Amino acid sequence: MKLFSELIKTLDSSNKTNVKVEALTEYFRQANDDDKVWTIAILSHRRPPRPVNTNLLRLWAAELANIPLWLFEDSYHIVGDLAETIALIIPNSTDESDKSLTEFVEEMIILKKKTEEEKKAYLHNNWLSLNYYERFVFTKLITGSFRIGVSQKLMTRALSKATGVEEDILAYKLMGDWDPSAVSFEKLVLDDKEDFNYSRPYPFYLAYAIEGEPADLGDVKDWSAEHKWDGIRSQTIIRNDELFVWSRGEELVTDKYPEFESFLRVIPNGTVIDGEILPWVKNNIGSFNDLQTRIGRKTVTPALLKKTPVIIRAYDILEWEGKDIRNLPYAERRKILEQLFEQVKGNDLPLQLSERIQLDTWQHALHEKEKARELRSEGLMFKRNDSVYGVGRKKGDWWKWKLDPFSIDAVLTYAMRGSGRRANLFTDYTFALWQTNDKGEKELVTFAKAYSGLTDAEFRMVDDYIKKNTLERFGPVRSVTPKLVFEIGFEGIAFSNRHKSGVATRFPRILRWRTDKTIEEANTIDDLKAMIPK
Repeated sequence: MKLFSELIKTLDSSNKTNVKVEALTEYFRQANDDDKVWTIAILSHRRPPRPVNTNLLRLWAAELANIPLWLFEDSYHIVGDLAETIALIIPNSTDESDKSLTEFVEEMIILKKKTEEEKKAYLHNNWLSLNYYERFVFTKLITGSFRIGVSQKLMTRALSKATGVEEDILAYKLMGDWDPSAVSFEKLVLDDKEDFNYSRPYPFYLAYAIEGEPADLGDVKDWSAEHKWDGIRSQTIIRNDELFVWSRGEELVTDKYPEFESFLRVIPNGTVIDGEILPWVKNNIGSFNDLQTRIGRKTVTPALLKKTPVIIRAYDILEWEGKDIRNLPYAERRKILEQLFEQVKGNDLPLQLSERIQLDTWQHALHEKEKARELRSEGLMFKRNDSVYGVGRKKGDWWKWKLDPFSIDAVLTYAMRGSGRRANLFTDYTFALWQTNDKGEKELVTFAKAYSGLTDAEFRMVDDYIKKNTLERFGPVRSVTPKLVFEIGFEGIAFSNRHKSGVATRFPRILRWRTDKTIEEANTIDDLKAMIPK
């Protein structure tokens, strides 16, 4: 645990990629094999389930520190991170622990089924046997919110340097549904024997946002375009007469989409399709809000299948006839994908082919982009015709050209403190728009929350306004005198019964502070609803 804590301390205290890679590389050279596996799991978001809820953590930490809970809560709001607050308030002890990371994690897995008294005793004993940073890391593992600035790609690079195994091979080995408590480091990383997990997806290839204008990419004949669909990126795998559907977040979601079972015995074994899961409502692409009704359900009922059917819109094929074809040029892979569609058409599958647009001029691309909202897409993807299917996000061969966001002018009505370096500032905001109520009176109705988009100087100015113009306090939330107007941008919009405004927005963020506008000039809920695609 000491070695792992020192690693996290180094990773958390530097923004330099080389420093992080070297720290990870040295760790993978020194740590025992079991700890290496759990480190890979933790840094790739395969953490054990949280054994204790955060309310109990706060209560028991306050008791051990011998402070009232209100003082702990005030400290937490200032520090902005629960694990860091606990690590700071627990008194230091002369005791030390020599347990490994694996031992701690295995204890946490068992802890989930213990009584509250047993959990409390376990936490108190360990909090007092660890130094400050070890206590911080230990509590992070307990809470399950272990976010460190290390990407999967960066970790894979370090692991490659430590072991000599190629990065792309490692990226593939670390995909899929492996269990850190059951697999050895030898089998997970080092074993080069053909031990194929037939449910395993390939690493997803990701695009960068285009820099400048599309014409800067060079000869238009070297490129193809597709619409960028707003759904769930997925890989659909048919192997050994079984179906596996994986999301980009490496979640196996086959059971969420039973309609895809129809692919079996129609699409041949040894096929992996890269595409987008989309809601298909009344023979048209629905909104992401429609898709969310499927995402959040543990059980997919016949009624839900009928109300919100889904399709896969395919744009690439990664495996064909059991062979990995990612190194074939994109144009060749597309031909194979199109041949597959010719073979299976007429079977009424929930599978569509995303159109490959052969561009004549870059002006042609602009015309296609202008159709995007009408087609329910987010913009365009540009793919070099000779590009292989890579691993992760790489510049050069795949680019995304997204639509400008929807935007609307709204009034700041509520605020909360931020977290991390913004823990002392009110930076998490709720915004409202005007609506006429049943009495014919205008009132502000909340519609979105946002916490990004301003400069540090602007955040400090807004924070000063909030502190001087607080109307009421509701725990950590403050209502403020409505005066400040901001332009809010968002990627998507749909009607919603779950929101007071009747509208749900997707990825809201602050575009700019409208110091030139009064609240009377802010937009209305009707203005917002008018933006919803027909």
